[in-house]
Amino acid sequence: MAEEELISLSEAAVIAGMTRDHLGLLARKGKLRARKIGPNWVTTRAAVQEYLRDALKRSKDPLKNKR
Repeated sequence: MAEEELISLSEAAVIAGMTRDHLGLLARKGKLRARKIGPNWVTTRAAVQEYLRDALKRSKDPLKNKR
């Protein structure tokens, strides 16, 4: 994330079609590449797209696609 443009989770929520709070939860769990700057979480467009493409990260059952 060093050279990519950082976006707020509010901006990322519009891209992902999810709420800012849900993306914050994903960031805290490590499922969405993001970092905290002061009290605010930030991510990149690429990280949001990466999360949306990764079915295993998005699944509530991580073994679902391995059965």
